[in-house]
Amino acid sequence: MRFLAALFILMAAATGALGAGGSPVTYEVGGKSYEGYYISPAAQSPFVLLIHDWDGLTDYEIKRANMLADLGYAVFAADLFGAGIRPTEETDRRWHTGELYKDREKMRALMKEALDAARDRGANVENAVAMGYCFGGAAVLELARSGANLKGFVIFHGGLETPQGQNYSQTRGEILIMHGSADSAITLDQFVTLAKELESEGVPHEMITYGGADHAFTVFGGNRYQEAADKKSWRRFQDFLADRLK
Repeated sequence: MRFLAALFILMAAATGALGAGGSPVTYEVGGKSYEGYYISPAAQSPFVLLIHDWDGLTDYEIKRANMLADLGYAVFAADLFGAGIRPTEETDRRWHTGELYKDREKMRALMKEALDAARDRGANVENAVAMGYCFGGAAVLELARSGANLKGFVIFHGGLETPQGQNYSQTRGEILIMHGSADSAITLDQFVTLAKELESEGVPHEMITYGGADHAFTVFGGNRYQEAADKKSWRRFQDFLADRLK
């Protein structure tokens, strides 16, 4: 096993993040190595593609993947930055996310290749939902606009603005947005604008706001974590998955 993969296992095991049956997955996109995380409770389990926040694929996303596996879902937590790239400084996080915001085709390609990597490991990507946190939420909306053949797209406190020249005319699955009303990074004006866009395109959607919840309200241990909003949004997510993935 490559050094980075071995290091990933050691770090995850040390924090209790690596679930039973879960493992790091190294795959290539455009000649560059990426390292995701895959866990599946059984063959042909309904599938969730999970996209990380702006600090890359960390223990937080692995924990969420394991929580979903405990509910019976196979999960591939994708890596959109590259193997070993897990920025800790805000300037680095802005650089890596900014690079992908400027190159939407690359962002789409990275998610498509992540789906392919999951399929190669037996994931049932025809019975699938994509979900993402913060930056990952913005990426999932990009995937929705690309026309990806998924049954749903779920965004937790994610970026909501539509890039110039894009729209939701090709979107094929239902969109679920869960947003904090007190989010100062992603405003309620942006929330309303997206609702109007989805309605005008006839895209099935549900959009929920949680009073008093700030940006990143689901991140355990974070200074903006709000337990009530986290639990409510997680319950709604579970219902959404149960309705769409059989």
